[in-house]
Amino acid sequence: MQPLTLFSTRLGWVGLAWHNDAVSRLVFAYSSRGAALDALSAEGGRPVATSGCPDPHVVELLKAYAAGEPVDLGSVAVDIDHLTAFQRRVVKACRQVAYGQTSTYAAVATRAGSPAAARAVGQCMAGNRIPLLVPCHRIVGAGGRLGGFSAPGGIDLKRRLLRLEGAEF
Repeated sequence: MQPLTLFSTRLGWVGLAWHNDAVSRLVFAYSSRGAALDALSAEGGRPVATSGCPDPHVVELLKAYAAGEPVDLGSVAVDIDHLTAFQRRVVKACRQVAYGQTSTYAAVATRAGSPAAARAVGQCMAGNRIPLLVPCHRIVGAGGRLGGFSAPGGIDLKRRLLRLEGAEF
């Protein structure tokens, strides 16, 4: 059971689940608090609500990001203990892609130490439980092809996030 935090932003409702002092799940772009809560529940059991969040600064950072401010979310602690060693390297490589920048699946695979694993990077990104904090929207296919995005709105939301950041793709 995990504590949760729900709040509204310009990108819709956001839900965060916490494990210890790290974000373990993040859902966003939902039209209501209930929809965000349902999405968190669908991704691993119903979290337990608490009277506060372990790190209110994370909420402020995400609200600023949603408002179009160029914030660095790379300092936010994320729970990746459930991932394989390869997936952890992929997450770390993905988190190094700066605000307003993009990288390819192949480049992330290379940075993760497995240059032939671009498809595996795509699978890791498809299962990303912590979008925005692990900015999978910044990872694109060869030639700038957007690829997939599992958040509500799919590719349209990915395009919106990249435009919000001023990224070229």
